[in-house]
Amino acid sequence: MWITTEKREKTKSECAKTGDSTLQNQNISDEKRSRFELTTVLETSRMLIESKSSDFILDNLLLISMGKLLITKAAILLKQTESNRYKAVKIKGKFPFSEQKEIHLEIGDANLQEPYFTSDNIGGLNLEHATLFNLRTSNRHIGFLVLGQKATKEPLNENELQFIEGLSIISSVAIANSQMFDELKQTNRNLDQRIHELNTLFDLSKEFNLLVDREKISRIFKFALLGQLFIRTFFLIYKSDKELELLAESNLTSKFTTSNIKSVFEAADDVTMADQELQEQIPFLKKNEICALVEITIQQEKVAVIGVGNRANNKPLTESDFNFLKSLANLAATSIQKTYLLEERIEKERLEEELSIATAIQQGLLPDPIPEIKGVDLAGSTVPSSQVGGDYFDIVETPDGNHIIAIADVTGKGVPAALLMANLQSMLHVLLPVNITLAEATERINNLIYQNTPSDKFITFFWAKYMADQRIMSFVNAGHNPPLVLSKGETEFKELSDGGLLLGAMESMMPYEQTDIKLQKDDIFVAYTDGVNEAQNPAGTDEFGEDRLMNCILNNREKSAEEIRSAIIEEVDRFSENEQFDDLTLIIMKVL
Repeated sequence: MWITTEKREKTKSECAKTGDSTLQNQNISDEKRSRFELTTVLETSRMLIESKSSDFILDNLLLISMGKLLITKAAILLKQTESNRYKAVKIKGKFPFSEQKEIHLEIGDANLQEPYFTSDNIGGLNLEHATLFNLRTSNRHIGFLVLGQKATKEPLNENELQFIEGLSIISSVAIANSQMFDELKQTNRNLDQRIHELNTLFDLSKEFNLLVDREKISRIFKFALLGQLFIRTFFLIYKSDKELELLAESNLTSKFTTSNIKSVFEAADDVTMADQELQEQIPFLKKNEICALVEITIQQEKVAVIGVGNRANNKPLTESDFNFLKSLANLAATSIQKTYLLEERIEKERLEEELSIATAIQQGLLPDPIPEIKGVDLAGSTVPSSQVGGDYFDIVETPDGNHIIAIADVTGKGVPAALLMANLQSMLHVLLPVNITLAEATERINNLIYQNTPSDKFITFFWAKYMADQRIMSFVNAGHNPPLVLSKGETEFKELSDGGLLLGAMESMMPYEQTDIKLQKDDIFVAYTDGVNEAQNPAGTDEFGEDRLMNCILNNREKSAEEIRSAIIEEVDRFSENEQFDDLTLIIMKVL
């Protein structure tokens, strides 16, 4: 077939138009791809920088890189504090190292300056043509994004390298921000821990200040070690009058000898770790698995040494733990020293007359320790507002094997109130063996007090006879704050108010009423004086009241009797900001 010139020119023109169209379509395709990659980078940058989760950032960096380039394996290596040490924090696919394993990589300075480089072997690791993208910020090298070969075995082209380079730059900033956020969270956790420790020390200091019994101080110290630091094995050596004394110990497998006490006391210097050399010098430490000795000084004089074993959770003791331990031990040592100073003062001076009388009255009237009652968790205490108090409580066994529980509040303060309290205690104990009811005994006590005390002196009084075998409490309330009973699963309280007039106000005209109440398992009985409900805020505008007391009991109902007692006292102290205007007495009984 012949083609005319006109047809030939027309054909050339059509071919040229077709070529231009093809090129134009290619340019449009490249432009769309670039625009898509730019959109991907922008969306990814926003998502990564806003995220504070390092796992989310690292997972997205791997998945986007592998999905975009059709790569079969990838890993992220993060720089550790040690030189040339990297941790494989994320792995997709098969590598000659496992996830979370630290590896040693010798990377030249030249490679660290490049955005990416390809290597078959680094530090003896066969990476099989892997490309390593440098993860770094403007001032810090963070690690590497390691990409294996593409599924097609083709090398990465220039556009793909630039895309991953940009993604790595964005991810590096996000990783650095995430690490900074993690460090900030850890700092906040440490700060919270320090605040908790300070609060614990503050609470314990108040507890220690109330105690004059070294055994109780040692017991609180023991519980604090176990509760705060999980330390079960420990000992406390105290130096008094140039003599060394083992005041407390727990979980020791062998006994101290005099020579051991002296050797341990002399070996302690600030915080001394019980290393192999020290354990060889003092085998006692190795036998009892003591890991550290802590020296306690008061006014630059060594007064005590604490030896501690490993923690129950096997976590090593940190510098912060030792600081807390030293602070706690200093509180205990100061309190122990206070007991010795008090004993010396009593022995040398016998104190002034009023304090001697008050001390004798308090020791004679208040039960110490609290007697044990079958099937009952019991706690009781009185906190006087001055040297002597007008509150009274007693727990005593009756001849028939049951127990009397009594609480009273005498009007006024000081020695007169304490003497009247002593009279009440004497009457109660005298009437114990007499075979009469509580109501009859209350009537006799009232008449005696009315006849033998001034008209302005009277007593609010509650007492009960508890029969443990039947869990029955028989009680008489003579004008006292009604004790509270909280039954298991209930939120409403029973008030034990049945009885009669307060003691000493007038001669008995009507018999007192005696009432029985049946207690069940987990029932809680709380008797208190008006030092609790009438405690005032510092401004004197509000009282603690029964509602706050009931809420405190409800919030602590699952705890022991002693813990409930402590919680009530802490709540009152917090409300009044430790300004105590009246004696405060509590009896807590929980049926087991």
